[in-house]
Amino acid sequence: MKAASLLLPLLLAACASAPSARADDPSAAAVDAQLPRYHWRLDQATGQDGKRIEALFARPDKPLQLDFANGHVHVSNACNAIGGSYRLENGHLHVDALMHTMMACMNASLNALDHEISRTLAGTPAVRLENAAGTPHLFLVTAGGDTLDFAGVPTPETRYGGPGQTLFLEIAADTQPCPHPLVPGKQCLMARERHYDAQGLATGAPGPWQPLYQDIEGYTHEPGVRNVLRVKRYAVAHPAADAPAVAYVLDMVVESEQVRR
Repeated sequence: MKAASLLLPLLLAACASAPSARADDPSAAAVDAQLPRYHWRLDQATGQDGKRIEALFARPDKPLQLDFANGHVHVSNACNAIGGSYRLENGHLHVDALMHTMMACMNASLNALDHEISRTLAGTPAVRLENAAGTPHLFLVTAGGDTLDFAGVPTPETRYGGPGQTLFLEIAADTQPCPHPLVPGKQCLMARERHYDAQGLATGAPGPWQPLYQDIEGYTHEPGVRNVLRVKRYAVAHPAADAPAVAYVLDMVVESEQVRR
């Protein structure tokens, strides 16, 4: 049975925006340069009384995450998508015109999560970066004494040493056997490249179906479901023997369809 598919043309290109204002303080510039290099995942959060802020941990399987890019901060793993333009001034994070999607959160704890992180970002928290055992940590400290500690996870651009190439891959509903000298009976995703114009409409003929001998980071295939993915392809500088020279990282699922069997 065919399921509804969704194409998001407004997300086919990276969001362009004017750069955020920068403080003259060199330390602020150093912090600002580091922020886009990592996914910042909430590790700890305590109030002025030293107690854990439980509302911020409503999704223990998916920690709250901040991403900074193109002068904007984006919150993921809450109920709604939350974000806005930001700047650093005098050691504080200023987030302008914080925006939310309008999903109805049936779970009260997710509503509380949205409210709590929005309140923190809107409150112009103080910012500092520290390094603990090789892991960078971003601390946001509110005027009321709340302290949020985010651990940094390198972005693909940081891990692979540069920007990736954006492309669209259609993934067939079922895997196929693919010969591999080291993996007997290996099954591969079948993929072909797709092309879209600026309005999100398919253009040209799809490329040929080919076995994909590697995983796509962030993508878990469900048998019987055909997907069109927007991915980024990165060159791997020094691949191990018999390892691929490129890496694919999922950016978003553009289209999904349950294929009738």
